[in-house]
Amino acid sequence: MTTINSILSVMLLGGSALSAQAEVLSVEKLTQLNKVHSVAVSSDGRQLVYGVKTPEGSDLYLQPLSAMSSSYTGSANLAKATRLTYDSSSETAVRFSSDGQAIYFLSSRSGSNQLWRLPLSGGEARPVTDLPVDIEGYTLSSDNQSVVLSLDVYPDCDTLACTIERDANPPAHNGQVYDSLMVRHWDHWNDDKVRHLFSAKLADKVITDVKDITPQWQTDVPAKPFSGMEEVAISPDGTKVVFSAKVKAPDNAWSTNFDLFEVAIEGGSIRNLTEANKAWDAAPQFSADGRYLAYKATTKPGFESDKFTLQLLDLRTGENKALAPQWDRSVSSFQFGANGRAIYATAKDLGQTSLFEISTGFGDIRSVFSDGYVGDVQVVGEQIVFSRHALNSPKELYRINRDGSGLMQLSDVNKEKMADVTLGDVEQFSFSGANDEQVYGYLVKPAQFDANKRYPLAFLVHGGPQGSFGNMFHSRWNAQLWAAQGYGVVMIDFHGSVGYGQAFTNSISRDWGGKPLQDLQKGLDYVGDNYAWLDINNGCALGASYGGYMMNWIAGNWPKGFNCLVNHAGLFDMPSFHQSTEELWFAEHEMGGPFWAKDGDYSKYNPANFVANWQTPMLVTQGLKDYRVPYAQSLGAFTTLQRKGIDSRLVVYPEENHWIHNPDNLIHWYQQVFAWMAKYTQPQSEQQ
Repeated sequence: MTTINSILSVMLLGGSALSAQAEVLSVEKLTQLNKVHSVAVSSDGRQLVYGVKTPEGSDLYLQPLSAMSSSYTGSANLAKATRLTYDSSSETAVRFSSDGQAIYFLSSRSGSNQLWRLPLSGGEARPVTDLPVDIEGYTLSSDNQSVVLSLDVYPDCDTLACTIERDANPPAHNGQVYDSLMVRHWDHWNDDKVRHLFSAKLADKVITDVKDITPQWQTDVPAKPFSGMEEVAISPDGTKVVFSAKVKAPDNAWSTNFDLFEVAIEGGSIRNLTEANKAWDAAPQFSADGRYLAYKATTKPGFESDKFTLQLLDLRTGENKALAPQWDRSVSSFQFGANGRAIYATAKDLGQTSLFEISTGFGDIRSVFSDGYVGDVQVVGEQIVFSRHALNSPKELYRINRDGSGLMQLSDVNKEKMADVTLGDVEQFSFSGANDEQVYGYLVKPAQFDANKRYPLAFLVHGGPQGSFGNMFHSRWNAQLWAAQGYGVVMIDFHGSVGYGQAFTNSISRDWGGKPLQDLQKGLDYVGDNYAWLDINNGCALGASYGGYMMNWIAGNWPKGFNCLVNHAGLFDMPSFHQSTEELWFAEHEMGGPFWAKDGDYSKYNPANFVANWQTPMLVTQGLKDYRVPYAQSLGAFTTLQRKGIDSRLVVYPEENHWIHNPDNLIHWYQQVFAWMAKYTQPQSEQQ
């Protein structure tokens, strides 16, 4: 492991040997872990606020930030965090006031989701808003004189009262009429409401002059279901708002043409700033002096996994340039440095989600931190605060100097819960994959590893397909849970994975069953040849979404590769997938057009066309509110398995979407998976 890996492993274990009563990670313990969220640092860099979600609730904590050290000081010197809130309702979207004397947050403690203010000198939180609708998100002007809110309204309503009245007096019928796509998205059917931006004055700790600044807008701002207020920016002088959105158009379901729009904070005409780019423009952010607007943009229309490059628009001269256009990484999130001379961005990189510094003047790239999954980046002066989790560590907060020195752990919210838990050792490896190109993977040893034993295999295949399991710790598809069950876990970042250059990411499009399958086969051979303790002939393969597609593809094109398969929300019949999914741009880019395209790949890479070869037992699981991969895909696979007499099981979750969120459902899902695998794999044995 790298030096940083070793340091962070010592942090996780508290710098001491494992307890003699060490246990392994269980699903129940995983769902009981505390979760860090809502990270904010004061503008002077002296205070940190973050939320901690526990099984009992969620509250905010205030922690002082001492002067930065030039060398690592470890987690033993953590400043004590003070609990700020005790309400039964959660607090989210925390921001410091401009003077650092108070914090703002969203909470439903009044019965609906409203904006609250809590003075840090003492006293109770007080509501800033009392709107008749929930606030979905907000952002403050730099002087805290104005606020921009996102609210769900009827676009033809001129007032919030109109929206409330319409909700209170619904029609007698429950029919919904559609004249264009999308009719549903992710996990909900679209209704007549649209998310709009509203501006308001913020004075005497309350808001006034609430005004819709995107009236009549027919698409959501920010876009549902995953975009938030990172898609909205207020200029430093408080006069303008820039946001990313689509214009209502007939091709919305198969277009990725998001643009940046500018509107005065008091409302008025809306101007398209990026009309020339027919691809995706997102995440606008102003420099502190207001001269520059940075954002990220793709260049290939219709391709959601195209490389996001940073763009820098000089608002004084009108010059718009790409920053580091030759840098072969796709930007995830970013933040300006204090003086505007650098931008700090996260990007997938060789199995990590790393932090980089990008010069705004010359586009030079410098790695700041690269171990695990970096997020929640806050840059204040010479210090950077961020969250980090990895295959061997739940999410915690850290800080580091801008030059990459002085790494320090700031939080340890799971210290007691993880104190006696043994996690499997993690190793990254590489091998020669399809086209003899280098392919990376991760291996996690069984949690209570014995070098004299051989262990069964859990072969995890990530979704996306432009994705990566990577070096991260998550409640869904947590590799350590299979390690705790006594499996050696292998995860291959096959052709199409992100973080290895855009050409590598692009290479899976229109080749879903080609190079990726070769990588998986060669990767399995590699670990079999190099890790004698791993029994590759005694294992199961598992995957979700594209990973579930690959389970169906393996069933027909590698039928003797594994003892069993686990398929969650996997694509089974590609023509019917195109006909029933919502974001058509994905299917049409990946398969070469709509399902009727003469040169498309819907037949070539259709798992349903190879069911004559199916013989491997398969567990199929599905959320019924999954509109990305509708349940008929899983039902089709299960029907085929049953009709062919192949041992199989179908598990459905009526209230889940593409993912399993509910902790009780998650426990049940893992139990079903482990029981299925135990049925078809032999336990560890002595090495011969």
